[in-house]
Amino acid sequence: MTLLLAAFWPGLAGAAALGLVVGALAGWPDWYAVPLGLWVLAGLVAAAALAGFVPGMAGLWLEGAALILPPYLAGCALGALARRLATRG
Repeated sequence: MTLLLAAFWPGLAGAAALGLVVGALAGWPDWYAVPLGLWVLAGLVAAAALAGFVPGMAGLWLEGAALILPPYLAGCALGALARRLATRG
């Protein structure tokens, strides 16, 4: 996993930046179940990647998704929070 982190850092930074933009443009969803469900999905993908259920190239894709999805979701949350704070003041 450390090797993947070292190799995928540009993707992680890009996912976080894309999440910031998407979150700022879209804003916070009306239903709180949507972000909660996405975080649960990210946790399940990470658990499957850590358990090693999928071998080979498909496992690499799963581990990459497990690494890139949380920074994207965090960027979306920060962008939506920034939009909410900007519209209040």
